[in-house]
Amino acid sequence: MMRLFSLMVLGFVCMQPAFAASDAAWTHYGGDAGGMRYSPAEEITPENVDQLIRAWVYRTGELQTRSPKALRQMKWQTTPVLHGDSLYLCTPFNIVIAIDPGTGAERWRFDPKIETDDVNPANRFNCRGVAVWVDPTRGRDAACAVRVFTGTNDARVIALDAGTGSPCADFGRNGEVKIVPSTPLLWQGEYQITSAPTVLSGVVVVGSAIGDNQRVAAPFGTVHAFDARSGVVRWTYDPVPRDANDTRTATWGEGWKDTGHANVWAPMSADEARGLLFMPTSSPSPDFFGGLRPGDNHHANSVVAIKAKTGVVQWAYQIVHHDVWDYDLPAQPTLTTLTLDDGPRDVVIQGTKQGLVFVLDRDTGVPVFPVEERAVPQGGVVGEVLSPTQPFPAHVPALVPDKLAPGDAFGLTPWDRIACGKLIAGARSEGLYTPPSEQGTILFPFTGGGINWGGVAFDPERQMLFANTSRVAHLITLFKAQDFKRLDKQFPNREVSPQKGAPFGMIRDPVLGSLAPLPCNQPPWGVLAAVDLKEGKIVWEATLGTLEEYTLGLLALPWGTPTLGGPVVTKGGVLFIGASMDRYLRAFDVQTGRELWQGRLPATGQATPMTYEWKGQQFVVIAAGGYPDAGVIAPNDTLVAFRLPQPGEAGPSLWSRAIDRPGGRGRAALILISLLAAIGCVWIVLRRRYIRVRRD
Repeated sequence: MMRLFSLMVLGFVCMQPAFAASDAAWTHYGGDAGGMRYSPAEEITPENVDQLIRAWVYRTGELQTRSPKALRQMKWQTTPVLHGDSLYLCTPFNIVIAIDPGTGAERWRFDPKIETDDVNPANRFNCRGVAVWVDPTRGRDAACAVRVFTGTNDARVIALDAGTGSPCADFGRNGEVKIVPSTPLLWQGEYQITSAPTVLSGVVVVGSAIGDNQRVAAPFGTVHAFDARSGVVRWTYDPVPRDANDTRTATWGEGWKDTGHANVWAPMSADEARGLLFMPTSSPSPDFFGGLRPGDNHHANSVVAIKAKTGVVQWAYQIVHHDVWDYDLPAQPTLTTLTLDDGPRDVVIQGTKQGLVFVLDRDTGVPVFPVEERAVPQGGVVGEVLSPTQPFPAHVPALVPDKLAPGDAFGLTPWDRIACGKLIAGARSEGLYTPPSEQGTILFPFTGGGINWGGVAFDPERQMLFANTSRVAHLITLFKAQDFKRLDKQFPNREVSPQKGAPFGMIRDPVLGSLAPLPCNQPPWGVLAAVDLKEGKIVWEATLGTLEEYTLGLLALPWGTPTLGGPVVTKGGVLFIGASMDRYLRAFDVQTGRELWQGRLPATGQATPMTYEWKGQQFVVIAAGGYPDAGVIAPNDTLVAFRLPQPGEAGPSLWSRAIDRPGGRGRAALILISLLAAIGCVWIVLRRRYIRVRRD
């Protein structure tokens, strides 16, 4: 039963709206164009949040229409947006849906009909969100005056009329444009669009998600910008220089000629006043060997600010030099204003897989707080050319530990602790940025974070940052390229990747115990933290998640779980988050970190929730899609909305409040079993007495 836990670790110009909208709307994937994940809604407070009830439930119907194979490959990580009188969202299979914000009733749906069955098992179906744009040149009632943009798993960008769901015929060809990757794909789904598009200055901009570790000459990570009306390409941007005259080529050796990736797979942010887009770029291909691209590889693993109208780079700040750890930038850059001693400062906040938080000036990209170049472990494999230093924030503390020693080993049994200690002792484990090796290297935190695509939330009134992090490790083992076929056949249940074109392939394993396969590092494995950026301190931490799903609900062990999804913070003083590997949407007090409420979900919620006000009431909505990669958590297609009871409406019962808490079903099962056992004992006693009386 616990073995399945290992699978979970491995799996790891917005214009004036056409309709009057509440100030507490949720108009973009990240709440606002800058991705703060903050809502001014304040009806729900720490004092009343435990009274939340289900407002409505919406089912997309995917469970009934997709094959079991396709469902096993889906990840429903969508965050809806509210525009006008509709919520807009997408399913993992790119169906775009409009629903009523107050009732959850479906208004329309559009199916782009992507291929879902004849696909490579490595493929994953995902769509994290859509974007809504108002065309200021068209009348309110004109067709496609308000457009919903979405990207697809088969690399199309589609424009739909927000009122009807019909394709906008003037955009591209019949409402869509097709992106052609730079090289033929190894499998359908090697190149996808999974994050919500960004619309600014009349252009719609999309990045891409590209399959990792298959080859050096992988598809280019080019960002595409299309005219929001016509679909004509306005500009493209490739983080890897493709011109010998580009000054960045000096930081790439000869690798700039054919290296792929450095793509933008996470959401982008937009500054409407400055006309700037902020892009989090990823690592070049392949992830774990960089000897063919010697140098820092400028613009990879960077926050890049680009003029939306022209595609001209204004500045770029590199977070990781010469990445060989898959420490790409996974999260949307967060745009906000800090109140500092010398006055307000517009900044960009970037969370990282390493659990580091960088704060950059929005106009220049210069760090607002000190960042130090510190020496990091050296001694890579033959042919590797490592950077001797890496940037570390010196003011804002790291949100996760970054070194795993044999003495830190955890295990549910003494045998597991001994096995974990030996595993760690047998690998290179010298702290953050220990290079990959043939011996095996511990990556802590693992390649799923620290902070992942859920990003951070920022409360501009309290000036507090909130982030959920995962605390587990990977073991990365390099092998000679010629051994790939043998090892791939030898280890069919492990991740064995060729990194074709490089002298080394790669095996990536979770660092787990053997008898009870839990992470070898000490819990908690999922943590929610509040950070005072100005003071440079962690204000509080709270464990996030339980192992309830892995113990049949009998043990809600409070050790946390790896998390996928992000937090939402409100003016009312409540933070909402799903993300954990149990079936709850949780609420925390933003001041203290105290857990205030848990809302039971039909499946795990590996999505960032959203909140909005509608007709005087505050709603909180999350997609509960399950997490098939974790084995025990079946896929689901349910969108769940919560709200406070209306006047005269009953709140949650004492029974539901008890049963919906973590471990509640396990406790109820034990109570029921105990009652049945007691009844059985009484029946046996009475039966024996009855028989004795009959005999007498």
